Amino acid sequence: MQPHEITEVLNRPASRELLARDLTRLAYIAKDGTPRNVPIAFTWNGSEIVMCTSKNAPKLPALRRNPMVALTIDTEVHPPKILLIRGRAELDAVDGIPDEYLQMNGSYQMTQEQRVEWEAEVRSLYHDGMVRIVVTPTWAKLIDFETTLPTAVEELVRQREERRRA
Repeated sequence: MQPHEITEVLNRPASRELLARDLTRLAYIAKDGTPRNVPIAFTWNGSEIVMCTSKNAPKLPALRRNPMVALTIDTEVHPPKILLIRGRAELDAVDGIPDEYLQMNGSYQMTQEQRVEWEAEVRSLYHDGMVRIVVTPTWAKLIDFETTLPTAVEELVRQREERRRA
């Protein structure tokens, strides 16, 4: 997929809505060779998906070994909106708490008091720092069931139209 095609998909209104959500599902190949798919908070900075994790997270050795990942961001309503992204994870160990981590957790409903307590807990827990997992999309597909469909369903629709014309 060419960069301009990725940009076109990610700039669609439905994609922008999905990129503003809190949670993605990160799929990768674990050290034992089997697939993993974990929910993880993220933020979109306009060109990259940024996720943060602890320095001892089991996914880090796996991502160092095989940095290719797939992400799914979706809704829970009908018809669903689904944004599928593939890319290569780059790992960036950081001292302290990355600004992105504090931002990506900013949309949860918390009172100001809860927010202060949460941030103090985060700073205490991750005192040794965190790792930023940064993914630049190399492929993207939006499925909104209005203007776009899964590839297999698109094929079935095409076949149905051919049968109707025959």
